[in-house]
Amino acid sequence: MTDNKEKNDKEIPSKSCIVTFKSVMYAMQFEKLMKLNNIEFKLIPVPRSISSSCGMCGKFNMKMKDMILDLCDKNKISYDTVHDFSEI
Repeated sequence: MTDNKEKNDKEIPSKSCIVTFKSVMYAMQFEKLMKLNNIEFKLIPVPRSISSSCGMCGKFNMKMKDMILDLCDKNKISYDTVHDFSEI
């Protein structure tokens, strides 16, 4: 039971980035790519302070930013903007 609790308590660190997408299709492709590469992330609603045509964004550890954006570029996943989540 402790293992499940530890897994549930595992949160993305406070120093996070969010990436917004031009469409839901790209958000879903992003989700699939992150899962295939075992990268910890969350799909969340776009914060109100940011506009996005899709309404969903990916949240991930800031340390992974360059690698994740490179993966998106290599896999032709079009993203809109990238933000430091702590500033929002």
